[in-house]
Amino acid sequence: MVQEGQLKLKTLLEEETSEQLLVQMKPFRQLMMQYECALMEVATKLNVLDAEFSLEYDRNPFEAIKTRIKQPVSIFGKMKRMGEEITVENIERCLNDVAGIRVICSFPEDIYTIAEMLERQDDITVLKRKDYIKNPKENGYRSLHLILEIPIFLSDEKKYMKVEVQFRTIAMDFWASVEHKLKYKKNIKNPEQIAEQLKNCANTIADVDFRMQAIRHDIDRVAEQEE
Repeated sequence: MVQEGQLKLKTLLEEETSEQLLVQMKPFRQLMMQYECALMEVATKLNVLDAEFSLEYDRNPFEAIKTRIKQPVSIFGKMKRMGEEITVENIERCLNDVAGIRVICSFPEDIYTIAEMLERQDDITVLKRKDYIKNPKENGYRSLHLILEIPIFLSDEKKYMKVEVQFRTIAMDFWASVEHKLKYKKNIKNPEQIAEQLKNCANTIADVDFRMQAIRHDIDRVAEQEE
């Protein structure tokens, strides 16, 4: 009987703890939902621009859109590294990349065209712009990063949320994906040599990007002359 009573007590305590955790997590879950809504707003804007661009120039400016919400373990880990208390308010204030969109374009010039179209929209505020295409990172990484603030409309309020948008070409995205996987390989005996090889690959890929863009320009000029 004692064991049965202890078992019931343990079950009740576990249920109470689970309920308390759910209550405590609700503000965090609400915040993640709001970031999801912000992603949907930006993705819709990009799809509208893609449709308009396609009609005007008879081609699509980007190949794909990838969205993601940062995982809780990554959010909490970054907050701890920043020395910030983990609260909903601090997450909103300190982190710019909880909600992220990656736009994969065919050519470098399309990156700037679409980014500028997005920046001009009157309900978007550009909080930060980092051009790693014109100014690559030391390891060779290339991408255009925008931190945007965009309103979402909830049942009882209008709220501004931050979204990070990364623009890359197909080649830049391929390089970044492979580099990320190789970076976490353990027991590499010659990391400096590997890093130099990866940087050389990034430079080669960038050169190919602009050569492919030049070929497209040549094709477009010939097509215009034939009309």
